[in-house]
Amino acid sequence: MSERRVRVRFAPSPTGPLHMGGVRTALFNYLFARKHGGDFLLRIEDTDQTRYVPGAEQYIIEALRWCGLNYDEGVDIGGPCAPYRQSDRKELYHKYAMQLIDSGHAYYAFDTPEELEKKREEWQNLKLDVQQYNAVTRGELKNSLTLSAQETQQLLDSGMHYVVRFKMPEDENIVVNDIIRGEITVHSTQVDDKVLYKSDGMPTYHLANVVDDYLMNISHVIRGEEWLPSLPLHVMLYRAFDWLAVMPQFAHLPLLLKPEGKGKLSKRDGDKMGFPVFPLEWKDPFSGEVSSGYREKGYFQEAFVNLLALLGWNPGTEQEIFSMDELINAFDLDKVGKSGSKFDPEKAKWFNQQYLRMKSDEELSQMFLPIVQQRTVIASMQMVRSVVPLVKERAQFVHEMWEQTSFFFDAPAGYEEKAVKKTWKENSVAHLQFVKEMIESEPDMAAAHFEPRVKDAITENGFGMGAVLNALRLALVGELKGPHLFDIMRIIGKENTLARINKAIAYMSQMQTHTS
Repeated sequence: MSERRVRVRFAPSPTGPLHMGGVRTALFNYLFARKHGGDFLLRIEDTDQTRYVPGAEQYIIEALRWCGLNYDEGVDIGGPCAPYRQSDRKELYHKYAMQLIDSGHAYYAFDTPEELEKKREEWQNLKLDVQQYNAVTRGELKNSLTLSAQETQQLLDSGMHYVVRFKMPEDENIVVNDIIRGEITVHSTQVDDKVLYKSDGMPTYHLANVVDDYLMNISHVIRGEEWLPSLPLHVMLYRAFDWLAVMPQFAHLPLLLKPEGKGKLSKRDGDKMGFPVFPLEWKDPFSGEVSSGYREKGYFQEAFVNLLALLGWNPGTEQEIFSMDELINAFDLDKVGKSGSKFDPEKAKWFNQQYLRMKSDEELSQMFLPIVQQRTVIASMQMVRSVVPLVKERAQFVHEMWEQTSFFFDAPAGYEEKAVKKTWKENSVAHLQFVKEMIESEPDMAAAHFEPRVKDAITENGFGMGAVLNALRLALVGELKGPHLFDIMRIIGKENTLARINKAIAYMSQMQTHTS
């Protein structure tokens, strides 16, 4: 018998924006499929129409594309198992629900919500250990197991609302192996008789999920830890359908935890600490609230994917920076941990910085130019190409380069107050005048001899190197920041350098007049 082809799926519900935990689930599915030469599918699980959010499905598609997680079959591109949206497949689920009833593995239940609530109150008052619809309690409820065949049919013919529930075995240990967590054993009395199908024609997640995985020949189900409680039911459904021979292998991924390590990472944590939890910006169609995204915050797609890969998966080496091909080659579900993985927003910024440094100066210049153009009319590509190499090692994001280079494009409108008090003394005007005269006499400020000539002259005159150069930096930049001072002078050019020095001298002279 030939080895089964690897086929995995990412199956989100369109109930809102895709959380970064969901993206990580998609990523691990993608890496596993590519590692084993298999197929990666996108299926939209929208059986719960009450929670459907307009725009969420398109958001999911766009987010996966931005991350480079290109699927082989899916809701928008089709494939041999189409359609890939469960609401477009709802007619076929009825057949499988009836198959389970006919084989005795499921039953009709006619209890109203009010009747069920009354029963739960009775169970609570009696302090019963079991307070759910299961093998222990179903014998006293309104279903086809307690009603005669005639009574059941009469209720169905009358149009009475019903659900189809799975008939969980009364006393059995359900055993399943999880690739990440090993052997899991759950007693059947701990699992309630879940609803599989409703009389409105819609299946629940459980039935649709198992039927679709079977029909789409899914070999491995890689999903979040939150689905572990559903695992016993899904295994029993495979058995009830006599599909155990083709049941997928399961792997339940650990949670992404808050930065402090306690509890699942949520949007509220991101709002509180100022970092995104969604890959792309999302505008809620109902409230209009806008949630930030990693793309819009300036993260590189490669950095976002890289940081997600290392949340819960350990390559077993010291390597932290991985290309997508390197991730595919190194990925192994056996190296995914069981315990939750704490998200560190500062580490996320570090990843972005590493990718920024790896990009060529030309590539960064092309990215930085539009940012400069939004902020100043003096936005030549030549100037951008000159300043990018000077600051790329200092920035974590491309947009941060503006904060470190704005003075190249626009002369300072004023001077930072603390720096003025610290740097500009009574003799600073004379110092700047001295440098100005040297610049005026220098035909080429880019010449190799210019910097040592100025510094030698400062030393020879006994001015104090720091006093002169800091006063000059403040004149050119407006603050005591920026790259190498002589690089600044070379890039802004002789004319602009002199203009800024003259402006600073005038400012200092006026300041001294007011204080005298």
